[in-house]
Amino acid sequence: MNKLSEPKQARYLQLADALLAQIEAGDFAPGTALPPERTLAEMHGVSRVTVRSAIEQLSDRGLVEQRRGAGTFVTRRVSQPLSVLTSFSEDLAARGMTGQSKVIASGVGRAAPEEVIALGLGPNAPVTRITRLRSAEGQPLAIEATTVLTEALESPDLISDSLYKTMDARGMRPVRAVQRLTAVAIDSTMANLLEVTPGAPGLLITRIGYTASDRAVEFTRSTFRGDRWDFVTELS
Repeated sequence: MNKLSEPKQARYLQLADALLAQIEAGDFAPGTALPPERTLAEMHGVSRVTVRSAIEQLSDRGLVEQRRGAGTFVTRRVSQPLSVLTSFSEDLAARGMTGQSKVIASGVGRAAPEEVIALGLGPNAPVTRITRLRSAEGQPLAIEATTVLTEALESPDLISDSLYKTMDARGMRPVRAVQRLTAVAIDSTMANLLEVTPGAPGLLITRIGYTASDRAVEFTRSTFRGDRWDFVTELS
């Protein structure tokens, strides 16, 4: 590989651009490790300090992640189509990835004003709630807070591997949804769970799911890491 030419910009920025080009070209596939600092320094004719600075630039942009004692790995992002309604588990499975969920809070209670409006309920109607940390291959991706009608889910303990599959067994799986996407800064509590710095960019997805009879059955608020998840839509 040719050494870096004399740049007008700082050398570490030029190297960061060169590594990014290789990542985008598929030379370094998502989930694979970059060559060691020494190797990159020799390949590009720069110092290890320059390599370290370039990698920090890519890390700050969410393109690579540094694992202590293991090296630097290309970030594996997840792309979810907005035109198809699937659960988190189903979406990851379709991409050959293994998803994990950790329950942060759950229970049955009276609907709050926001839930009453979203689900078209009467005041103090009972609802089932579950908040989960969603991860893929050991990497935290999102915090998902879901409220559903008790008719569709009497208890969060009934959920097996997928909420939608559990609701489907009761004939109340959402078949369409209305979603709103909002850019947010991740607060300190969520940042700790998502393993990002407080104030890191995130995406809040608010979704109301409807059954085949057009009844609102699910109200979900999901906060995604901005550096790990993409939403894609097709226009025609």
